[in-house]
Amino acid sequence: MNYGFIIDNRKCIGCHACTVACKAEHDVPVGVNRTWVKYIEKGTFPHSRRHFSVMRCNHCADAPCVEICPTEALHTRSDGIVDFDNRRCIGCKACMQACPYDALYIDPETHTAAKCNYCTHRVDIGLEPACVNVCPEHAIISGDMDDPATEIARLLSREQVSARKVEKGTRPNLFYIDGDDASLTAAATAQAPDYMWSSQSAGVGHYARYAETLVAKADPLEMVRRLADDGPHGPAKSLPPRATDSNGAAGGTAKPGAMPRRVYDAPAKGVLWGWEVSAYVWTKAIATGAVLVPFLAAAAGLAPSSGILQVSGAVVGMLFLALTGVLLIKDLDRPDRFAYVLLRPQWRSWLVRGGYAITGFGAVVTAWLAAVALTAPPLLLTVLQWLSIAMAALTAVYTAFLFAQAKGRDFWQSPTLALHMLVHALMAGSAVAALAGLVEGFAPAMDWLPSALAVSLLGNLAILGAELTTPHPTEDARRVAGMILSGRFRNRFWLGTILAGTVVPLGLAWLGGPLLLAGAGLLVLAGIYITEHIWVRAPQLLPLS
Repeated sequence: MNYGFIIDNRKCIGCHACTVACKAEHDVPVGVNRTWVKYIEKGTFPHSRRHFSVMRCNHCADAPCVEICPTEALHTRSDGIVDFDNRRCIGCKACMQACPYDALYIDPETHTAAKCNYCTHRVDIGLEPACVNVCPEHAIISGDMDDPATEIARLLSREQVSARKVEKGTRPNLFYIDGDDASLTAAATAQAPDYMWSSQSAGVGHYARYAETLVAKADPLEMVRRLADDGPHGPAKSLPPRATDSNGAAGGTAKPGAMPRRVYDAPAKGVLWGWEVSAYVWTKAIATGAVLVPFLAAAAGLAPSSGILQVSGAVVGMLFLALTGVLLIKDLDRPDRFAYVLLRPQWRSWLVRGGYAITGFGAVVTAWLAAVALTAPPLLLTVLQWLSIAMAALTAVYTAFLFAQAKGRDFWQSPTLALHMLVHALMAGSAVAALAGLVEGFAPAMDWLPSALAVSLLGNLAILGAELTTPHPTEDARRVAGMILSGRFRNRFWLGTILAGTVVPLGLAWLGGPLLLAGAGLLVLAGIYITEHIWVRAPQLLPLS
């Protein structure tokens, strides 16, 4: 059996009966939806038309949410339904980043992921899903697509159907008859400030607690004024429609009616991976770089093996690795279940592989420190040193493979992202060594450091250039690059990443001297954090549905 859905847009009237039935059937909390209806309008009065699109899980044959889930909370049944078990979910939100269809949410009551599960409790006893049963126009058709006797199989065989984002290779099992591209393509319509639910752009579900905090601090009179005026700059209808979204992906003002417009949509879910993830990538770069740089210098004969620089780098690495673990756990919506990643692993997920890489890295470096303290034989020290280098490199780059599994974010699919993170680790390690040069006894052993820092900075410039200027295969990736180079992140990128984080440290490294090198190290560390903040946040500002 292979269950799927057809949405017949020739019949859908946008009544939301499917949304209400789904909420009632599954007790879905307010603010989040398993099924919702998106409205767009095209044209100008009187030559205008409204289109409705039912949005939900596509029950993909190659579901990226299942692949990235670290604990098998999401799984594909033998009948093709993608189901979930919230008893295993750790609230990592990776599935939400992996889903190109924006179908998952974090339940604000259980703090675990949830989505449409095809009403498996009904299907298993021979009933149709609640949304199909309640639709007054029979616009939602469900059933076994492999059975030629079913209505859905007959429709698929004779009607022209479309699906969303088939280029992702997910093989979605949700099809639309007479689907409109402007409605099914997220980038075709801007998330403007003047349609239903747009006032909840601060997010719901996972981010609802932040929205509630802001509301609690708000001035009631100011809120009344804003509601009356529909915004701090007067009625929203007086503002010209934007040619793009409000996130600064591109500029320009469109003629009224020149573009399709969203007029009703589900509440936004906010930025799912916030400062904790940016900080974790940064601390991981420091942890791995603090080991990589001095260990590689010793292996190349530039510094004494098992010297003070290697020992201090290993200690700093372990401290920042512990901080990385704290940030990883803090970002979970169910931190009490963090051990499930190691104890109930789903091995295709790079969250699991990364968890074991971090654990192995910490174990090997700790073993090296113990061997140094116990004056172990040189051969053992050499073996542990090379194992530490290998595990540090793997730990530095695994997040690139995790981001690549997040198929919903096109910009993260860059093939240079692994090099980006490895070079950031080398930059961070050189910066830590430069700061150590201020301590008496370190500087004489680091004549190689200015060159190492300069090479890593130049490599970083080359990789950033490749990531941002190489032609991008998708519109979403191009829009993110535009946001970074000339949109809302341009000041942070050009002033923080390029000028303060790269160009000035290059000059200081060329001038040399412990004090200037230490200053360069501080700027490099700040530049790495700014870069990671941009790289993590910018792709999440584009809508997925």
